[in-house]
Amino acid sequence: MADTLSRARAGRRHGGPPGEPGRIAYLYLAPALVVFALFLLFPLLRSVWLSLYEWNGLTVGTWVGLDNYTAVLTDPALRRPFLNALLLIGFFSFVPVVLGLGLAGLMARNPLRGSGFFRTVLFLPQVVALVVVGVAWQDIFAPAGQLNGLLRWVGLDSWTRAWLGDPTFALVTVGVVGTWVGTGLCVVLFLAGLAKVPRELYEAARLDGARPVREFFAVGLPALRGEIAVALTLTVVAALRTFDLVYVMIGSTGQSTRVPSYEVYDRAMLKGEVGTGVTIALLLTAVILVATVLINRLAERADS
Repeated sequence: MADTLSRARAGRRHGGPPGEPGRIAYLYLAPALVVFALFLLFPLLRSVWLSLYEWNGLTVGTWVGLDNYTAVLTDPALRRPFLNALLLIGFFSFVPVVLGLGLAGLMARNPLRGSGFFRTVLFLPQVVALVVVGVAWQDIFAPAGQLNGLLRWVGLDSWTRAWLGDPTFALVTVGVVGTWVGTGLCVVLFLAGLAKVPRELYEAARLDGARPVREFFAVGLPALRGEIAVALTLTVVAALRTFDLVYVMIGSTGQSTRVPSYEVYDRAMLKGEVGTGVTIALLLTAVILVATVLINRLAERADS
């Protein structure tokens, strides 16, 4: 007791509140701060510096200031990938969240035998490398693939096409694959959230005459605000930074199928426009950061 009082008085004499950690605490934080600075902060600052140059990666760069940012924001060919990313957000994020809510509501209300196996099958795309996923779906969407074969089998020959080679449908096919990948994650998250809802609330809603849909919106959905925010964050980020699916399934893409991550690769690695590529990467990082902050702010406001 005496030792505790003496430490408290010492803390007050030094101007800090009782129990305030001393300088020794920063020594424990130093390794993490060093790793953060070396592998995140320094590369980020280096990227900002490179974005101010016109550089091909080999010769001496030329200072251009903010010209790279002006070019990305004003050139329609450089803005198009970000517009394409908005389409992918719909397939990668909004559709999986809606499907996940529906499937989770059905599975939580009517537990079925083998539901554990069903959850595993839905979640399986999350543990498979997206390169493997892209190769498998590329075979499905090929001109002689399973999808066209199914359409011919049911007599819809006029609907067959080279899905990945058609500018109208190529990016949509990638979005369909993104929906398939993201739905399982959303279902698992929402089922975990619904498991925390007391069964008495469902029973009270049924006694009040609530139908299944009304019951879900009144009881289940309000309990899933946190899980919905997490699902939206993960899926929106996945849509904005997608590269492997586009690269594997479509390869050398045209303007209708370009996405920001592929544009970074194309400009910096293939065309030698490192400054422009880095600028696109930094703007993509800013968009992801803003989207993440907005989703979390909206979730916090909904909880308050």
